[in-house]
Amino acid sequence: MGRILAVDYGEKRVGLAVSDTMQIIANNLTTVSTLEVYNYLEQYLEKEEVDMIVVGNPKQLDNTPSQSAKAVRVFVENLARLLPEVEIFMIDERYTSKIASQSIAKSGLKKQKRQDKALIDSVSAVLILQDFMEMRKGAGQDNIIKIER
Repeated sequence: MGRILAVDYGEKRVGLAVSDTMQIIANNLTTVSTLEVYNYLEQYLEKEEVDMIVVGNPKQLDNTPSQSAKAVRVFVENLARLLPEVEIFMIDERYTSKIASQSIAKSGLKKQKRQDKALIDSVSAVLILQDFMEMRKGAGQDNIIKIER
């Protein structure tokens, strides 16, 4: 069984998280520049078996697409072309950055580290991955969007 990789896509940075090979535990992977994300993912998939990629789907409180939704959609379309052998899914990512910031604040890290946007992005990716794995097991499956090619 391969890993599940989660993506919190942003204009400047992309937070990445990955599951263990049993697809039970979500772990922080890294944060990369948006310009480097495709190269990074290609290299990562050469070394690790990845069954699925889940990308956070940015929405506003009223469930409409957020400002960044178009850029995320373009990213997902490019990813589908680049990695045709990997299943790609999207899930609602509302509140992940806020929850990530709160979790980091409670962690006891120094203020400068708590305000590190790269750390917030990677923790957000972990939250996206955890949500996805929980949804697959339970009643949240209707909140998962499979990207068709």
